[in-house]
Amino acid sequence: MLVHHFLENSASRLPDKTALICGEERLTYKRINTLADSLATGLMGLGLNRQDRVVIFLDNSIESVISVFGILKAGAIFIVLNPAMKPKKLNYILRDSGARVLISHRNKARIIRESLTDLPNLEHIVWVDKVPVVEKSASSRISHYLWYEVLAQEKPFNLSPFSFSLTSRSRCIDIDLATIIYTSGSTGDPKGVMSAHYNVVAAATSITQYLENIEDDIIMNCLPLSFDYGLYQVIMAFLFGGTVVLEKSFVYPVKILQRIGEERVTGLPIVPTMAAILLQMDKLSRFELSSLRYISNTAAALPVAHIERLQELFPNVRIYSMYGLTECKRVSYLPPEELSRRPESVGIAMPNCEVFVVNEKGEEVGPGEVGELVVRGSNVMQGYWNAPEETARTFRPGRYRGETLLYTGDLFKKDEEGFLYFVARKDDLIKTKGERVSPKEIENAISEIEGVAEVAVIGVPDDVLGQAIKAFVVPRDGIGLDEDRIKRYCTENLEPFMVPKYIEFNKYLPKSPSGKIDKKRLKKEGTLGQER
Repeated sequence: MLVHHFLENSASRLPDKTALICGEERLTYKRINTLADSLATGLMGLGLNRQDRVVIFLDNSIESVISVFGILKAGAIFIVLNPAMKPKKLNYILRDSGARVLISHRNKARIIRESLTDLPNLEHIVWVDKVPVVEKSASSRISHYLWYEVLAQEKPFNLSPFSFSLTSRSRCIDIDLATIIYTSGSTGDPKGVMSAHYNVVAAATSITQYLENIEDDIIMNCLPLSFDYGLYQVIMAFLFGGTVVLEKSFVYPVKILQRIGEERVTGLPIVPTMAAILLQMDKLSRFELSSLRYISNTAAALPVAHIERLQELFPNVRIYSMYGLTECKRVSYLPPEELSRRPESVGIAMPNCEVFVVNEKGEEVGPGEVGELVVRGSNVMQGYWNAPEETARTFRPGRYRGETLLYTGDLFKKDEEGFLYFVARKDDLIKTKGERVSPKEIENAISEIEGVAEVAVIGVPDDVLGQAIKAFVVPRDGIGLDEDRIKRYCTENLEPFMVPKYIEFNKYLPKSPSGKIDKKRLKKEGTLGQER
C-alpha cells in the first residue's frame, strides 16, 4: 500500500463522491484522480525521475492537493512549504532538498525571485495561473511552465516501466520516501523529516482507527498543508473515502462556523490557538453545529480550563486530546470518555504504536517518574534529510534488526494506569500557533539589526498561542532601539508566527559558567538588568 493508493482506491470505489470542497469548487474522487494522473504524466514529461523532490509552495487549494498526489504517482517526493515563508528559508530548503521542480502561484512570485540563487538542482517552475508569469530567474537553466500546460502533456514514450508506470503501481515501493516535512531545528536551519510511504500509511491507518472515521465523515481543515496535522486531514479522508472542506486559514472564524453548518461537517481538527478564539466568541449557539461528531487537538496541550469550556459548549461532541511530533506524526490520544477524569493527560499510545518513558541510562522508569519519551512503531520516520549526526541522536537502533526507536527529546511521566502526561521539552523549541519555532532562527534575524549587541529568545505561557515568543535584547552602547523597529524587521524577514509578541530591552543577559546565555534563568526570573 502506497499513499496515493488511498486516492486511487476511493476513486475506484466512490468515483462520483465529492472528495474536496474548496471555496465554490467541488471535486469528486474520480476528477482528482484524473488530474493527479495528468500532473504525474506532465512532470515525468519534464524529466522527473523516481525519488526526485518537488516543492509545493501554494496556499491551501485544490491545486496543492492535486500536486501532492500527482507527485506521488510520479514516484517522486513532495515537500509542502508554509505559504508565508520568506525568501531566505525558501532558498535554504530548495537548496538543501535538491528539488528539481517548484510548483507555485503568481502571488509568490516576488518571494521566489528573491530566493533563486545558488540552486543548481532546480530546473522547472510550474505556475498555477491561466496567464504567463514572466519572472527573470537567477539561472537561465530554469524553465517556466503554466499548470494547464503541464497537465496537458501527453504520456512520454520510450521510457522503461521502472521509470514510468502509472498503471502498474510499481514506480515505488513502500520503503521509498513519500514526503519530506521541514520543521525548525535546534541550529536555526530547518530540518527535513523523511517519511516513507509505509510511515504515512501506518500513521494514517492508526489515527483513523481511534477517531472511528467512516465514509460519511466530512472534515473541516483550516490548517495549512505544510503542517503535518493539516496535511494528514486530506490523506486520512482519502483513505476512508470521506470529504474535506479545505479553507486557507482560521482568520475568519465566523465564516468557518457558518461553513460547518452548511456542509454538515462532522470532524474539526484544531490547535490551542483556534480553541482560544472559539471560546472568546459570543453566542456560539447561533451557529448550526449539530453535525459535529468530534473535535481533535494537537500541536500543544489545551489548558484544562479550555477543555472544560469546550465540553460545556459541545456536550455531544467527542473531544480528542492528542500528542505527536513530526518525527512520528502521532504518538498518543486520550479516549474522550477519559477527558473528565484526567484532562491533563495526553492519553495512551495510538494503535500499532508503543511508548516508553526512560531515564538517562535508557531504563524504563516507574509511574510518576519523569523521563524522556521513546516511541516504537511503523509511524517512526526515517530520520533527517542531509543530517546524519542529528538523525543518529534522535533515531536510534532498537532491539530487532531494522527497528528504529525515536527519542523525542520530550519529558513525560505515566500514571499507574499507563496514561501519559507531558512535563517539558528537553530543548528550548517554542510551540506557538501550532508551529514549532527555533529561537535560534529568530535570534539570527534580530542580530542582523544594526545596534543589537545580544539577543535571547524564549517562549512564555500564553492562553491563546500556547506559547508566546519573547525576545530579550541588549542594545549596543549609544544605539537607540525601539520595539516597533525590531518587530517591523522581524515581520519583513520572518514568517508571521515567528514574530515576537514581547520585546524587552536589558543592559545585560545572564550567562552560564561556560559563557553561554542562561535561558533557564531567563525563563525562571523573567527580567534581569532591565533597561526600560
